[in-house]
Amino acid sequence: MPVTIGVAANTFINPIGLLSDCHRRIERFLQALLTVTSDTQGGSLDDEHRHALETSLKYFHHAAPKHTADEEEDLFPILRKIDRPDLQRVLARVDQLEHEHRTAIEWHREAEEIGERWLNQDHLSGEETIRLHELLTSLADLYRSHIAIEDQEVFPIAQKVLSESEKTRIGRSMASRRGIPFTP
Repeated sequence: MPVTIGVAANTFINPIGLLSDCHRRIERFLQALLTVTSDTQGGSLDDEHRHALETSLKYFHHAAPKHTADEEEDLFPILRKIDRPDLQRVLARVDQLEHEHRTAIEWHREAEEIGERWLNQDHLSGEETIRLHELLTSLADLYRSHIAIEDQEVFPIAQKVLSESEKTRIGRSMASRRGIPFTP
């Protein structure tokens, strides 16, 4: 099943490409949350802003945890088992990335609580608006460097050192996590 972002089209046969494509979705949905917050300042939501907020919160609630699991349960453990000197520097970065995942999960949880309250009440208090903006800005800063490390360091070396069978195993697991049949 192809997942398309812009002109990119990767399938579970190329799980590393699919993980990178997911980064574009993270960036897009986070930008939507920032735009809604900035445009409305916690006030009443028109249909367009409400839809953007709902869709983005849903993405981060359902899809983003799968992406984290793809990395932490599939990609990173396989990379850790490969004994290559050129992989050691990247593996040191993986520990940092996993720590950042924990931070992002906590910030997303709080942002989701505020966002759901906003959807239910159709407005936020000034304090809630400020806190939501702080959380989203912090997430944007975290993701900027986090995604750069993965896209520019981890994924290229993974693409190089993983065997086709390891890539297939990762792709199969990713598909299963999403309830999608894996077809090579």
